[in-house]
Amino acid sequence: MIEGMKSLNYSSEFFLEEEEEEDAIDKFLKRIFKDKANDAIMAVSLILAMILSVGLFVLIPTSIGGLFSSFVHNNIMLNLIEGLVRICILILYMLLISRNEDIKRTFMYHGAEHKAIYCYESNLELTVENARKFTTLHPRCGTNFLFIVMATSIILFSFFGWPNILARIAMRILCIPIVAGISYEIIKFLGKYNNILSKIVAYPGMMLQHITTKEPNDEQLEVAIKALKAVI
Repeated sequence: MIEGMKSLNYSSEFFLEEEEEEDAIDKFLKRIFKDKANDAIMAVSLILAMILSVGLFVLIPTSIGGLFSSFVHNNIMLNLIEGLVRICILILYMLLISRNEDIKRTFMYHGAEHKAIYCYESNLELTVENARKFTTLHPRCGTNFLFIVMATSIILFSFFGWPNILARIAMRILCIPIVAGISYEIIKFLGKYNNILSKIVAYPGMMLQHITTKEPNDEQLEVAIKALKAVI
């Protein structure tokens, strides 16, 4: 995540006008942190993003799930309700941000990345013509990982009962590394095997990619190919 944000921040700097005046916040941060101002901004952004994530995907879903606890007395059902709310919030969030033009363009680059990877995995020459024919949906996508994290958390948290809301929030935050680790192994499984089970597991995340990937143009494919060549 940190490397990704550094890369995005580095890329965005090329689009800033040199003559653009610094605002008060920029001047304040540079005065306090000097040459570490960009790192400070990134750290603050990460902290705010984590707070927002906990609020959206932990606090709100478990609070809504708690509303059902007075007449639903099955722990598995309560965790399932919470998980479904979390998935609905994720889909709604993706749909909302996809309406932004800059995000749409980012999703087009996301689609270009998948096409380039498919081309490479098919042992074809990395050209725009070869990459263009592939789909934008890929089983090892980060979108798949997000959905698998959601599904894994539903199953895992079902074993912990339904304590009070503070205990639930603490438990869900503390279990993030475990959920992420299990989800990562599942993603590795999807990359290693191509059978009915792997296709079933990958299917929901692949459908979500209809939101997070868009058909790229040739220039975006060129960028994706150059980036992939730099990596390999």
